[in-house]
Amino acid sequence: MKILMRADTHINIEVPGNKPAPKACFTQVLAALTLSLGSLVVGFASSYTSPALVSMQSNATDTNFEVTKQMGMWIGSIMPLSALIGGIAGGPFIEYLGRRNTILGTAVPFIVAWVLIGLAQNIPMILAGRAICGFCVGITTLSLPVYLGETIQPEVRGSLGLLPTVFGNTGILTCFIAGMYLNWRYLALLGSIFPIPFLILMFLIPETPRWYISKGKAKRARKSLQWLRGKDVDITEELTMIEELHVESEKDMQNGLSELLKPSHIKPILISLGLMFFQQMSGINAVIFYTVQIFKDAGSTVDENISTIIVGIVNFLSTFIAAVVIDKLGRKMLLYASGISMFITLFTLGCYFYVKISDIDVSNFGWIPLLSMIIYVIGFSLGFGPIPWLMMGEILPARIRGTAASIATAFNWTCTFVVTKTYEDFKELTGAHGTFWFFGIICALGVIFVYIWVPETRGRSLEEIEKRFAGPVRRMSAVANLKPTPMGV
Repeated sequence: MKILMRADTHINIEVPGNKPAPKACFTQVLAALTLSLGSLVVGFASSYTSPALVSMQSNATDTNFEVTKQMGMWIGSIMPLSALIGGIAGGPFIEYLGRRNTILGTAVPFIVAWVLIGLAQNIPMILAGRAICGFCVGITTLSLPVYLGETIQPEVRGSLGLLPTVFGNTGILTCFIAGMYLNWRYLALLGSIFPIPFLILMFLIPETPRWYISKGKAKRARKSLQWLRGKDVDITEELTMIEELHVESEKDMQNGLSELLKPSHIKPILISLGLMFFQQMSGINAVIFYTVQIFKDAGSTVDENISTIIVGIVNFLSTFIAAVVIDKLGRKMLLYASGISMFITLFTLGCYFYVKISDIDVSNFGWIPLLSMIIYVIGFSLGFGPIPWLMMGEILPARIRGTAASIATAFNWTCTFVVTKTYEDFKELTGAHGTFWFFGIICALGVIFVYIWVPETRGRSLEEIEKRFAGPVRRMSAVANLKPTPMGV
């Protein structure tokens, strides 16, 4: 309802129930599904070493070379190390080439990497393939949240924004199941198939309107936004808000490090870095990379391969729950539930391993490792798994989104590399129980971090979130508040 006060002033009053909640149109869902196929490729790549390393080390007839335990750790950790480099390179790529073109450019290298691994005749070929995979993974994990954050409307940004996590977990589950029946060569060749539909569908979706605006291409921005919102939707107000924020940010634009260190930018960057830290230091990638080995060490009464598939299925299904409830419960509530459940289960798992090495018979409690892992994975998939990536695309300011997302992604993969590379050594130093207790303490600290620092972004537009971090602004005159008509180029 609009009440006219003067010729230059009006007040908008929202009448409850008068305005239907916006729903995502088919094209917006298509864009989210397309990008999610890229996440499926990432999930498959991330979990490949769990079944593949067992196959490499046990089936001598399939290899012309020996894969030692130390070399196996390098095969597992070379991907996150390379993803760190990809995360750093991805920032300039998405700023200068665009979000869509950057994502599109990873599809062919993914295919090449998997074929290289599948046809490997020596360890350097495997390492090269994993390195290329990792570089593309780093770019993809950076680009997908930025693209989705800039294209999905606030009311459904939580549910559609979690689709990549759903598909990523689908990739993990697919790899676990296929790994039971395929050796490491055929598993890699299977991985080369998934980027093909991703490559084809990427040609159907547009660049983000906000990137077009940043490059002064208003006509293309309008066309892109209209495609994303549907042909019958009036996009004038939304496009005007995007243009206004871009103009405001251009006025205060500084160079390089000065821009990153602006007071209004430091807090969202630190929040994003903090979420990435607690996500990875919860130990999730040690669990995913070494799932089969963990169940072997635990002496679980359930077959380790079956246990791994059960964990993968739970990981897959629990993300659907998060996608359904995130726009109802909000980000912080899910992060609380996630951190607390992981803390409890990691401490339980640590206690099980501690009792086991104390020469106490645990044969009647062989179900504890599987149950603990199931609850742990559910907790991670509900909160600390998808939400740090989702919020990275939400809270980072537009002017530094590419650079800051690059920093956050590189930091995430640095933590991933540290966890996966040092897991076996840390386990030998502190015991499996000490390792899981350490991860549990990190999860507890993560809950405290969320309570103090992390804002709720549910239902807010990117422009509203950015203005909230910028703090109160000087009230402008009514004439200055008049919304300009979007200009074409």
